[in-house]
Amino acid sequence: MSEDKYIRVEIVVKGLVQGVSFRVYTRRKASSLGLTGYVRNLSNGDVEVVAEGKRNQLLQLIKWLRKSGSPASNVTDVIIEWSEKVTNYTSFRVVF
Repeated sequence: MSEDKYIRVEIVVKGLVQGVSFRVYTRRKASSLGLTGYVRNLSNGDVEVVAEGKRNQLLQLIKWLRKSGSPASNVTDVIIEWSEKVTNYTSFRVVF
């Protein structure tokens, strides 16, 4: 897989990730990495992140989600699914 090719990752973040500004912090981090896509809360208390960009930037986001998130969050698991299907989002946003 080429490092310059744009790819997609779908991530489910588990733990204390709702009600702690997790989506806002994720949007800031993803945007700073030049990624596009979205972050949203799921009804079961998890957070879904769909991000597109270069593999290295996506790996940085995944590392950040595992270790940082928002200051008040407590991430217990990160489930990752890679895909070559790209939607070509224009920005990274919070979906409500």
